[in-house]
Amino acid sequence: MSIAPFSPRFITARDGTRLRTAVFEADPVMLRSDPGATPGEPRSTRGVCVLLHGQTEFIEKYFEVIGELQARGFTVATFDWRGQGGSARLLGDPLTAHIADFAQYDDDLASFLEQIVKPISPRPPLALAHSMGAHNLLRTLHDRPGAFSAAALTAPMLAIATRGYPAPLARAVTALQYFAGQSDAFAWGMAARDPFLVNFDTQLVTSDRARFARTQDFLKQNPPLRLAGPSWGWIEAAYRSMEHVMAPGFAEAIHTPVLICGAGKDRIVRVEAERAFARRLPHGTYVELADAEHEILQENDSIRARFWQAFDDFAGELPS
Repeated sequence: MSIAPFSPRFITARDGTRLRTAVFEADPVMLRSDPGATPGEPRSTRGVCVLLHGQTEFIEKYFEVIGELQARGFTVATFDWRGQGGSARLLGDPLTAHIADFAQYDDDLASFLEQIVKPISPRPPLALAHSMGAHNLLRTLHDRPGAFSAAALTAPMLAIATRGYPAPLARAVTALQYFAGQSDAFAWGMAARDPFLVNFDTQLVTSDRARFARTQDFLKQNPPLRLAGPSWGWIEAAYRSMEHVMAPGFAEAIHTPVLICGAGKDRIVRVEAERAFARRLPHGTYVELADAEHEILQENDSIRARFWQAFDDFAGELPS
């Protein structure tokens, strides 16, 4: 997880929420003069890649990925979603992942694009997004055509895996807890997802012991960045947003080129929902990494190499 030290820039979302952002310039070796660039625009072979994290994640967890994107000639722009990382937490308990409505995430991304990405380059950026970040990106791809030139998604959150419980029961229990006034409370068992309580044998997201340990060690040194599991309110908001995204006509209205990489051993989201969604996209490509757990970008070298091959093939077909 080594990368040059960075100085985060804090911006304010449209509703006043403070967000931590960062920009990492492309590898100078990869830079070239671009005759079509706007005066003052950083020279880059590939332009800007917006990197969007999943739930509970933070900028530093993606230092390896950022370096790999820089080496491919991208300037990387990224931020922590509200309620996690170094951005403003939304509840008194800073370990509870919470949101009232996923429209608040739309606000985060719109504010980030306007205040951070657009000043770097007026051209629509590429996006690389994981899980919840991929879900949020799909909302923007649908609502703001042309905001991105293309998007690569890993394990997008389209349907939650309920791990042995009937999906209708999980949905009903969530609604019951929400309407019973438990919106701000941890969902059952989620307090135990505190990173300080989870070890490699009890985690559900990667087969790579070393990368898992790397993140754990970083959080031990930087405990304010850690987050446990979601509140009932977050899960209720997620269900409502997934119902919206999966509704007939939603995928069909996204004309941006999209690559979806599914994790064949995913225990967090349902990979069959990703396959079905990709088929509905007018310009969708689907690649499944059969031996991957949920966090494809934090997986072992073999899985990551296959992901990057899919990414490079996809990005290589885009107009320069």
